[in-house]
Amino acid sequence: MSTSTTRSSLPLRGSWRSRCAARTTALTLRPIASRLPYDRGGVKMARVLVEVAMRASGGVARGTTITAVDHENIVGEWVDATRNNSHEVSGTDAGVILYLHGSAFAICSARTHRGLASRLSRETNLPVFVVDYRLAPEHPFPSAADDIERAYRWLLEQGYQSGNIVVAGDSAGGHLALDLVIDNARRSVPQPAAVVLFSPLIDLTFELAEGRERTQRDPMISAASARALTGLYTHGQQSDIPRLRLAVEAGTVLPPFMVQAGGAEMLVADAEYLRTLVEANGSTCELEIWPDQMHVFQALPRISPEAASALRRTSQFIHAQLHGTSSDSSKQSAS
Repeated sequence: MSTSTTRSSLPLRGSWRSRCAARTTALTLRPIASRLPYDRGGVKMARVLVEVAMRASGGVARGTTITAVDHENIVGEWVDATRNNSHEVSGTDAGVILYLHGSAFAICSARTHRGLASRLSRETNLPVFVVDYRLAPEHPFPSAADDIERAYRWLLEQGYQSGNIVVAGDSAGGHLALDLVIDNARRSVPQPAAVVLFSPLIDLTFELAEGRERTQRDPMISAASARALTGLYTHGQQSDIPRLRLAVEAGTVLPPFMVQAGGAEMLVADAEYLRTLVEANGSTCELEIWPDQMHVFQALPRISPEAASALRRTSQFIHAQLHGTSSDSSKQSAS
């Protein structure tokens, strides 16, 4: 049985502001993204453009503390907007979010995602550790995936119980998150309590995205350009190797998932595919498709009023999984 959230529990249309933002983005950002040469020079330019856009579209929540970590190949930031700024607390009573940022394995960083991580921390009252994994083209596959697995094991070594860890991420972070839980199952490493993903990228061939593009064009980037960008990470690899196509072995036990995607983006097809994959492997997946929203709209509160509502629903799901209560996110109004 499908566990996706019913459409009636979400707005029937996106807000006027978010729809205008999507139109403006289609006229401005998409042409730039389509013309950039995805070589080292083009990637450097894209990194600057995306960082400026992320900062302009959503700042860091007030009262947030940022603590850098660079220790024995663990690189990242603690982003803590909780009432007690309590990320130092470890053990069975401490919940934590391990956040995997996106942008095609090549562009973003812990710094670009401070705003989103801080609002997620404030909404859930949990500290967030954002992994600053190595980026392509300087560090191709499997550098990023290896860094994520190392960070998860580091949290366990710090005293966090697996049942109190939630893995969250966006875009390419979705691919990294699924790779992590598949690897956990293969190595008999305890799974996290849950996985929460915003606009996950799962299919690195972009065939799913191209199918979606034929009916609705993504306002941010084309499937062809996105494939070229992620190709910097997968360069020299066959697309059908298990860790890139995310092959799930029979009997693999996956944690519960919550997935949110924007109705205006091409990766809605990946989100739908991911739900099918998770449910086929005996777990549950709450899927929310937010009408008229762009890619990772949760990071864009200044142009998408729905971002706050989406994070509230995410928080409800997270606390339901951590505390064993019934999630009622599908019953809450997202208006």
